[in-house]
Amino acid sequence: MYQKMGLVKAFKTDNPDVGRKAVTGNDFDKYVFKVPTLRNIELTYPYFHDGSEWDLQKAVEIMADIQLGQTLTPQESKKITAFLTTLTGEQPKVTLPHLPPSTHGTARPQI
Repeated sequence: MYQKMGLVKAFKTDNPDVGRKAVTGNDFDKYVFKVPTLRNIELTYPYFHDGSEWDLQKAVEIMADIQLGQTLTPQESKKITAFLTTLTGEQPKVTLPHLPPSTHGTARPQI
C-alpha cells in the first residue's frame, strides 16, 4: 500500500525524494510512499522516508499533524506510542552458516 506523505499539511524535509513519482512519472504520485508495517515499529527507527525522526512518540505526533491535521496532547501521544510498542514481537534468532575455509583444492567458478 502507498500513501501520500503530508495528506493534510506538507511534510517539511530537505530530502529531494518525490516518492512514487520518480518511478511512475505521474504527478499524482508525488510524495506518495510505501506504508510500512506497524509490526516491530519500535525497532525500525529512524522513521519516515527520509529517516528524519528517531523518536517513536515524536513520529506519532508528526503523523497526527501532517496526516490528520490534529495536535495530540502529550498523554494521547504516549498512549498511542504505548500501543505501538505492544506490536513488538520476539525477534527470531538468526544463525549465520560457518563455511569451510577455501584452499587451493576448492572449486573455482567457471568464467
